[in-house]
Amino acid sequence: MSSTTPHPAAARQPALFIPHGAGPCFFMDWNPKDAWDRTAAFLRGIPASLPAAPKAILLISGHWLAPRATLGATERPGLIYDYGGFPPHTYELAYPAPGAPAVAARVRQLLTAAGLPVAQDDARGWDHGVFIPLKVAFPDADVPVLQLSLLQSLDAAAHVELGRALAPLRDEGVLIVGSGMSYHNMRGYGDARSTPVAAAFDHWLGETVALPAPERNARLAAWDTAAGPAGRLSHPPRAEEHLLPLHVVAGAAGEGRGAKVFTDRVMAVDISAFRFD
Repeated sequence: MSSTTPHPAAARQPALFIPHGAGPCFFMDWNPKDAWDRTAAFLRGIPASLPAAPKAILLISGHWLAPRATLGATERPGLIYDYGGFPPHTYELAYPAPGAPAVAARVRQLLTAAGLPVAQDDARGWDHGVFIPLKVAFPDADVPVLQLSLLQSLDAAAHVELGRALAPLRDEGVLIVGSGMSYHNMRGYGDARSTPVAAAFDHWLGETVALPAPERNARLAAWDTAAGPAGRLSHPPRAEEHLLPLHVVAGAAGEGRGAKVFTDRVMAVDISAFRFD
């Protein structure tokens, strides 16, 4: 039986949106030294929070955009050190988890059935939105991983629809993870003037994910206006790629409601994680 075939023993996995931090922040000195400690502790706690060990992880990172939903279906993906100016050892980090070609085939089937165009990239490695948080959460690198791109259009509603097509995977033992940041205005980090803005948007997100699915998805689709000024101040125009993994995860939640399961104030702004069961 393939790893993605439903069977009575399969436990429904949640769908998660996680903060992946700043570059390789969990594997280097930072100032202040404990800035990312709570986020790292949250990530390390993910496996114990699951109903069963996942058979595979489908990860949507804010660092891969493509014209259509694209699967990184490599059996042994390399790593893309897509960050700059960090200590030399952070460009030698390894994460030798296997790829998940069988899950890629299943995802292609689901997206095609939903009428969504899909492509495949057999050469691309994992960007740091994948390997950095997974290296913290699943350090043994023993769970197969498949990365799925975002859409270059940055269309919020389209990302909810993309997630909706992926929902059956949760009953097949696949953990769906959106990896981004709930706040990602590069000019706002470290600026105390951003603190109330980030807090307001974080509050709006927490309220929104907890709503019934139709209202939740409608609000997320219109996040740039529905959240008021705090939305665009937290994610400037054409730079919302770190928020959209949440939309995919919310779509994959189906009728399940979400909840904020982690929050912290780092570099003067609130960042949060959300879980849908």
